[in-house]
Amino acid sequence: MVPELVRTWAVGWTVSRSTPPPVERPWGLYLDVGAPGQVGRHVLPYATEPVVRAAAASVSVPDTWLKVPGEPEDVEPWLPDGWVVDKEESGYLMSMALRATAPAVPDGYTVSVRTRDGVIFVRLHDRAGALAARGQMAVLGEAAVVDRVVTEEAHRRRGLGSHVMRVLADEALARGAGLGVLGATDDGRALYEVLGWKLSAPLAACIYRP
Repeated sequence: MVPELVRTWAVGWTVSRSTPPPVERPWGLYLDVGAPGQVGRHVLPYATEPVVRAAAASVSVPDTWLKVPGEPEDVEPWLPDGWVVDKEESGYLMSMALRATAPAVPDGYTVSVRTRDGVIFVRLHDRAGALAARGQMAVLGEAAVVDRVVTEEAHRRRGLGSHVMRVLADEALARGAGLGVLGATDDGRALYEVLGWKLSAPLAACIYRP
């Protein structure tokens, strides 16, 4: 199950971020990111020493990443020289069977939903029109990948992130998706678990910094 979730997450990430489609590699998928500090990432469905070593050995460009479904401390000994595990960038692969909730909009806010190129964008604005919270999601047939859920500092602890997640779930279900997948940070994991999301695997972030 985890390898399939990893692949779904990787594909959905590229759709959400409007980057090129993943390229198949013997050890998994390669994503062309093209961002400062991350030129690309290898996403590995399996966390085994031979797979990690093969993927790492293929890399010659600094700031190339590996995302591995395993504990950072377990993956670290498998990395060759020049590689580091970035524990701050490591996170969690989470999933859930989506359910509809038809949430009421929090008082003092308005919600907007729009779709572009297969990606659903949800925004919450305050009375002054300032952006308070946002999130987006790529729908891939029966699965939907949630991405970039953020609540602005001045609007936190008001349930806005939960509202964004519930609206995204309703939108995914309306489009025929029943499975939700996402990559979470430590802070995000706490929010998602309250909403019923389950931990599928830790995600170690490994970076080539020779």
